Amino acid sequence: QLPSINLVFVNRSLAMEKIKCFGFDMDYTLAVYKSPEYESLGFELTVERLVSIGYPQELLSFVYDPSFPTRGLVFDTMYGNLLKVDAYGNILVCVHGFNFLRGPEIRERYPNKFIQRDDTERFYILNTLFNLPETYLFACLVDFFSNCDRYTSCETGFKDGDLFMSYKSMFQDVRDAVDWVHFKGTLKEKTVENLEKYVVKDGKLPLLLSRMNEVAKVFLATNSDYKYTDKIMTYLFDFPHGPKPGTSHRPWQSYFDLILVDARKPLFFGEGTVLRQVDTTTGRLKIGTYTGPLQHGIVYSGGSSDIVCDLLGAKGKDIVYIGDHIFGDILKSKKRQGWRTFLVIPELAQELHVWTDKSCESVFLFTNVCMCQGWAKVTHDMDMCYGMMGSLFRSGSRQTLFASQVMRYADLYAASFINLLYYPFSYLFRAAHVLEVTQSYWCQKKTNKQENKYRSRTCR
Repeated sequence: QLPSINLVFVNRSLAMEKIKCFGFDMDYTLAVYKSPEYESLGFELTVERLVSIGYPQELLSFVYDPSFPTRGLVFDTMYGNLLKVDAYGNILVCVHGFNFLRGPEIRERYPNKFIQRDDTERFYILNTLFNLPETYLFACLVDFFSNCDRYTSCETGFKDGDLFMSYKSMFQDVRDAVDWVHFKGTLKEKTVENLEKYVVKDGKLPLLLSRMNEVAKVFLATNSDYKYTDKIMTYLFDFPHGPKPGTSHRPWQSYFDLILVDARKPLFFGEGTVLRQVDTTTGRLKIGTYTGPLQHGIVYSGGSSDIVCDLLGAKGKDIVYIGDHIFGDILKSKKRQGWRTFLVIPELAQELHVWTDKSCESVFLFTNVCMCQGWAKVTHDMDMCYGMMGSLFRSGSRQTLFASQVMRYADLYAASFINLLYYPFSYLFRAAHVLEVTQSYWCQKKTNKQENKYRSRTCR
């Protein structure tokens, strides 16, 4: 029996022996960034960018607090609220700045405690691990402008004399600043300057990939450019030995049959971009479209999922793609290509830890006469253990939007893809059988009948 943190969880059955290719994302998958160090760096650089374009100097005193944000929140660009919602748009938690709103306050803005999630002009889903710093920054900015004497709060923004700043404009400024930090700023530069501080290095990585090499082809498809990818991957595989102690060291490129950088996911899973070859000595792209066969050791730029299938000689369901981005990696590869999917959810380690610690307490309280009060207390205590915004997967007993997306699009999920090391590659990941409503009703009725019969015997 494996510890829960090493388990791979199953939504849809998957026979590993049928898989011909394993695909990987790099950022937050192969390369796990240390939390909260990496988020703090991104937060600081984004704040500096906002100040450089005219935001108040006071923002520089902001310090990232990892206990506040969670993934899967929705930012309402009209009212400046962070919302935790379920799969249908029902509001579970609503925060304005750092002020948690109660039912009557929520209904003033959302009469049915409901939002139209499809209204992407107004509602922005903060689904990725890269979104955590800006999630906290949205709360910081709303709190700052709501409480600073120089500004007057309005329903949809704030005023400074004759100047009005809407939450929509503030949101766009933050999004632009985040993009600037990632693509033009110094985030990547500072990361590679101190890899030990920001990137997790796992000695089991070469071993897992070498075992995958024995049974299938392995490819890398990352949105990062070659120079950054090379520095990160070189660090991840920088061990004095190979896959096992006593074996010779191997360069990171030798573990992959196909390497794609600048993939531009999710576009990669649709029409894609031109496939080009990277000159690995300079990091520059060679002119012209690559039209040759797959060559081991060559690094490619761009391309598409169709090109991957052609080069590797595989069909959609022959491939398991492993990534952390529920939209860019998992949803699109599943819907457009039919690839099998493995979602990496680092927060799952904390979720399992909290659930394990609190489960004994919940059993004790269920034996109490005040069972409803006990359940409410345990639920609240557990939510607070996850952080200020509660669990990634639920709020009370209700499933979050993020949880519903995991169930819908991820065939497998785990805290780390390294967990595959604990299963043979002939393993059948079997999903639990889910009863439909009518079946569930009759099974429950039968169970209740048997329990009542047992109670009547013991009471005689």
